[in-house]
Amino acid sequence: MADMLNKNPHKHLAKVDPVLAKIIAKVNLKERKAHKRYFESLCVAIINQQLSGKAAATIEKRFVALFKGRKFPSARQVLLKSDIKLRSAGLSFQKIGYIKSLAKLVDTDKINFRKFANLTDEEIIEILTQVKGIGRWTAEMFLMFCLNRPDVFSHGDLGLKNAVKKWYKLDKDSHPKKYHKLVESWSPHRTTAARYLWASLD
Repeated sequence: MADMLNKNPHKHLAKVDPVLAKIIAKVNLKERKAHKRYFESLCVAIINQQLSGKAAATIEKRFVALFKGRKFPSARQVLLKSDIKLRSAGLSFQKIGYIKSLAKLVDTDKINFRKFANLTDEEIIEILTQVKGIGRWTAEMFLMFCLNRPDVFSHGDLGLKNAVKKWYKLDKDSHPKKYHKLVESWSPHRTTAARYLWASLD
């Protein structure tokens, strides 16, 4: 029975948490699939920082348009493009620096995405956060939505903090032990729990 629950995140979460069970009954999550557009995803995450969705989408479109005939440029192509040219897409020089820092590490294999399948979540976070402009939150989103890792929970995410406070009357800072115990109870499906909590705020 335990193995069956572990294979089905929805049933597992509903069994261990009656509050989450109510959310699960109301929310219909769309299935997500892992993909291998790793460099693209991290670049887009950097572009999106501190921007509205519309503004970020416009800049991303202009950025990609600088590289003729490609859906998204390779790390090498980004490195070969001048900062002035990248600036014309609407990127700040700071973000250009971040993207080129990432591109250089990818191009020189200091970040080798092919090895990620054999690394733990924390090992991947450690690798990614060596890039200027990529913090722990961005690395955690990468794990959840690119690699489809099942047991990731972003303790620093404001939306998740607000959802836990709303549904469980728990504040991470005021009740740290209770908060962390609650989150631990969702393992090994904390990614799915997080997705339900985000959806519950809509």
